[in-house]
Amino acid sequence: MLSVSFWKLLTNWKPPLAFLILYCNATLQKVKSMGKNQIVNNTPICKLRITAIKDTMEILSGKWKFHILGTLMEGGKMRFMDLLREVNGIAAKMLSKELQDMEMNHLVSRTVLNTKPITVEYEVTEYGRTLEPIIDEIAKWGSAYRNALHSSALLHLHKRLR
Repeated sequence: MLSVSFWKLLTNWKPPLAFLILYCNATLQKVKSMGKNQIVNNTPICKLRITAIKDTMEILSGKWKFHILGTLMEGGKMRFMDLLREVNGIAAKMLSKELQDMEMNHLVSRTVLNTKPITVEYEVTEYGRTLEPIIDEIAKWGSAYRNALHSSALLHLHKRLR
């Protein structure tokens, strides 16, 4: 789990992505023009950016997190057994572990209802919802990449058949 001070840093300081890219590229050009073997990502902004990306990838890594988040974003509040049915191929123990991880990282909230037997509901938090456009963009990129690979494979096959 990330430290509180890092969360504050992430939520309070939001330079535009274009600025970060330009700053890192300008640093790269400066290093190249100096002819020295310095590490390109040694600037504070680049280090912060790399750390933020590593933290994000750590939080969202794994086979199931995107599937679970997407299911909860589309389905709203869901009980554990409903999630288990919706997420094809996941074991109950793995679903429980992934939900605990996402709850610890404030992406998913867990509500225990006072029923007999006890019912537990999960839903994406407001903070977790901020991942929706990112997940959409990753899905678009994945589709475009798959299409490009498929087109490339067909082109290669077509050339071989000539």
